[in-house]
Amino acid sequence: MKTLEEYSGMATAGVIIAITLLLWELGVHVTHLPVYLLPAPSAILATLAANPGEYSLASLITLSEAALGLLLGLSAGIAAAVLLGLVPRLEQGVMTLAILIKSTPMVAIAPLLTIWLGFGMFPKILITALLTFFPVLVNSLSGLRSADIAMIETFQAWDASPFEIFWHVRMPASLPYLFAALKVSAPLALVGAVVAEWTGASGGLGRIMWLAYSNLNLPYLFGAVFILAVTGVALYGLINWLEDKIVFWKMK
Repeated sequence: MKTLEEYSGMATAGVIIAITLLLWELGVHVTHLPVYLLPAPSAILATLAANPGEYSLASLITLSEAALGLLLGLSAGIAAAVLLGLVPRLEQGVMTLAILIKSTPMVAIAPLLTIWLGFGMFPKILITALLTFFPVLVNSLSGLRSADIAMIETFQAWDASPFEIFWHVRMPASLPYLFAALKVSAPLALVGAVVAEWTGASGGLGRIMWLAYSNLNLPYLFGAVFILAVTGVALYGLINWLEDKIVFWKMK
């Protein structure tokens, strides 16, 4: 059950968004900005309403790429964190490689992967995974190392195996850190999928945005942006909800 404070926070967020959209609408009409510079929210919503099939299909493509890329990056990040937790001497080499990947602009890598791997979904999934891998790795590793020393020593006194200590002590301690990484990585997954689609795709919100930009059709472009923004907020809320259900012992 949601508390009164949580409902109050949601209402406040809704009011802030409504006021922002209203000021945007009024600003466009008062200043008489042309639609190719900044469309009003009403024009963007009208565009979305007039093209539901096109935006629905594009959203499905982009969300599929983002979800698969996030799953791949999450799996790789957790696996690498577990490996480094069990074999600390590998940390310097693995972290150096991870930092190199993180420091390389995905905008530069995306065209190369598209050339090498084609215009299908796989290069988009790979780019998304590369974007989400690093925050998951760093947070998961920090979480595994945040386990209570007294709890570990208690398990050791009970002759628990290293696997039992890892499963019953280190893994639960890492869950809040993992969810913190997910809150960062989920929006990044959407960004990664869209950036990858800019380099060449047969569909997706990124393709809609690129074609709209090329034709200065800003209502179409902002329509895709609106969908991405709403999806990002929904994903953040879903992750928060899952965290409350799974990490139920966490202090609010």
